[in-house]
Amino acid sequence: MIAIIDYGVGNIGSVINMFKRIGVKDVVFTRQEQEIAQADKILLPGVGAFDRGMECLGNSGLIPILRKCALEDKKPFLGICLGMQLLTKGSEEGQKPGLGFIDAETVNFSFPPGSPYKIPHMGWNTVTVHKPNPLLDGSEEQRFYFVHSYYVHCNQAEDIMGTTDYGSAFTCAIQKDNIFATQFHPEKSHKYGMKLLQNFSSL
Repeated sequence: MIAIIDYGVGNIGSVINMFKRIGVKDVVFTRQEQEIAQADKILLPGVGAFDRGMECLGNSGLIPILRKCALEDKKPFLGICLGMQLLTKGSEEGQKPGLGFIDAETVNFSFPPGSPYKIPHMGWNTVTVHKPNPLLDGSEEQRFYFVHSYYVHCNQAEDIMGTTDYGSAFTCAIQKDNIFATQFHPEKSHKYGMKLLQNFSSL
């Protein structure tokens, strides 16, 4: 069973619909600690501001069970968009500490005046795969849909699963042991996202 975490922040409908589309039926959208504890895999979605995301997570009371599932039980854990950023130690966008599951910080895009690169970064971009992993196939082009103004800077290069070029290369996908995360939205990325979520469901 895949538990999609309901903490009041996220585009949940499209994530659930994508799982249905690829034939993965054993998926629950939940904020029940017992259901999360019984799940085989955890997905943390999210859109919006970092501090609000951490506040909603804190108010949900689910941080301890998420920490146990990810760090102690070593269940496959996938963060998407804001869900990726919340896994870091903190963000330039806000003041609250992040979950700290990954040795990384969330930082703002910084472009000089007159730059052709706009914020937010929005649209389709190619992902370069940096290491063998069970979610992204490095043998063919990978293209995904992005909408974001901040990105994750990893302090450990070995945690970088994929990068995208937007002015310069930035980390858009990470893996540390059982913990995965993507800045892009697989649920909006057609066949590429379908394959990634199918791979995650098969872990």
